[in-house]
Amino acid sequence: MDEVQVVVAHSERATLRVGDVFLKVDADQARIDAEVEAMALAPVPTPEVLWRKPPVLAIAALPGTTLGRLGGPSTGSPAAWAAVGAAIRKLHGAPLPPGVGRARRGVGELAAELDAECALLVANGLLPADLVTRNRQVAEAALRPWTPAFTHGDLQIAHVFVEEDEVTGIIDWSEAGQGDALYDLATFTLGHEEHLDDVLAGYGGDVDLEVVRAWWAVRSLLAVRWLTEHGFDPFAPGCEVDVLRSRM
Repeated sequence: MDEVQVVVAHSERATLRVGDVFLKVDADQARIDAEVEAMALAPVPTPEVLWRKPPVLAIAALPGTTLGRLGGPSTGSPAAWAAVGAAIRKLHGAPLPPGVGRARRGVGELAAELDAECALLVANGLLPADLVTRNRQVAEAALRPWTPAFTHGDLQIAHVFVEEDEVTGIIDWSEAGQGDALYDLATFTLGHEEHLDDVLAGYGGDVDLEVVRAWWAVRSLLAVRWLTEHGFDPFAPGCEVDVLRSRM
């Protein structure tokens, strides 16, 4: 019998691997529905849905490996990173999905959320005030109108699989929907700034790097407290707090 591997688990959801099958357990049925719909619409490789029985979604494992993880070493050739950039561009150029994704929050809503989170980070002693203040300034560049695109919404490096410099699949689409394309680019390159040029070589077109860096600050500021409260370590080398420190 195959061993059960816990991929990720916290109070909101859990993902288990049994052989070549991933089992996603999520009490929020809307997230599972959004994920299945997004995978069906996305013009990029996605996992095969094997079956659904709420609150569980079973999907097939993908061939290949990821290009690394946040806080760990990155792998893959420049061509592999560029291939991911090209896949992201294809996604962003696709017809808009019906739903609103994580990155589609209005500017006012996002600014209010960010300000409240920054205040809590300082008040709770999680981060020094100067670090928070500086990154809140950097984050301001992301708070502008944008043209909605088909976005993944949580395009972490661990969610993209590559084999022989080709993208074999992208997983975890529960945050997908209409959003800011640069949010996806920032999420994928978070903590791996050294590969941003490779990704943009595949993505093509003019990309505002100040906005990408701003989204790094936004995502990191909003993540630190949640990660700490759910058993993760944003203070580990190369993770969110180091990303914030790099902007000082």
